[in-house]
Amino acid sequence: MHVFVTGGTGHAGPYIISELIAAGHEVTGLARSDAAAAAVSALGAKVRRGSLEDLDGLKAAAADADGVIHVAHRQDLLPTGGIDAVAAAERQIMLAYAEALDGTGKPLVVSGSIGSPGWEGLGRPATEEDPPLSGGDTYRGTLRVRNVVETTVIGLAERGVRSSVVRIPPIVHSTTDNAGFLPLLIGIAKAKGVIGYPADGTNLWPAVHARDLASLFRLALEKGAAGRNWHAIADEGIPLRKIAEAIGNRLNLPAAPIPADVLMLPGYFGFLANLVTLDLPASNAITRRAFGWEPAQPGLLADLDNGHYFPAG
Repeated sequence: MHVFVTGGTGHAGPYIISELIAAGHEVTGLARSDAAAAAVSALGAKVRRGSLEDLDGLKAAAADADGVIHVAHRQDLLPTGGIDAVAAAERQIMLAYAEALDGTGKPLVVSGSIGSPGWEGLGRPATEEDPPLSGGDTYRGTLRVRNVVETTVIGLAERGVRSSVVRIPPIVHSTTDNAGFLPLLIGIAKAKGVIGYPADGTNLWPAVHARDLASLFRLALEKGAAGRNWHAIADEGIPLRKIAEAIGNRLNLPAAPIPADVLMLPGYFGFLANLVTLDLPASNAITRRAFGWEPAQPGLLADLDNGHYFPAG
């Protein structure tokens, strides 16, 4: 299968491209710059120069391919247009793909966000059958960007597109993670001399290794049903306190509860305060049954213990 991939130079993108090529697929990756083109080419993929702003180019790339995996984001719009501008632009990208793929039955697999009904007071893990969350606090407002996209993608199944969404947890870990949630926590801990967590730290966080995430994207592309959500969840819920303690053990720093008023301070968690207080349990049972998907990489706590997040010096 010839697959068009966006976001191929982000954290998860290189793993997705490598997974596809290893499975025998031909891959073309979108590249905006010379550096991105070189990175995509080094992975063994063909390069299509362009950008997410060029809807006609995305449409043509999708029409030329046998399937599309979209993990890129229009985060460049945040400083000037805010979340609503990002959501509007992302939705237009999905509709451009739809024009190219209408009635073809070709797969379109798009990244989404895990949204636990626990946030809404239902008190149970999120499942693949749950609808996207609406906006709310600052972090959920950010998730709303992806949820608008998710709703649009699922709706494309009615237009003869084998569309599906791979919902991704807030923590995607790997040896190449240098800008995700874990590096942020580690950086704050080093700066403050303590690794903090809210209240008793029993709020649950799901996670997945980038390689396991990539394998699920491939499976969804190859045989995922239309109009479905899939959960890229390996660890279904780790108490944030345990994550903090694992980081503290590696840094030889104490892990301790941080008062709510301190969590919000700039230079501490700041804008992340709304994130670290959330409870995010999520189930992967439907995804496992559908694909026989079994995460094979180290879990989050084991990966922290491997040490690559804590280079010497």
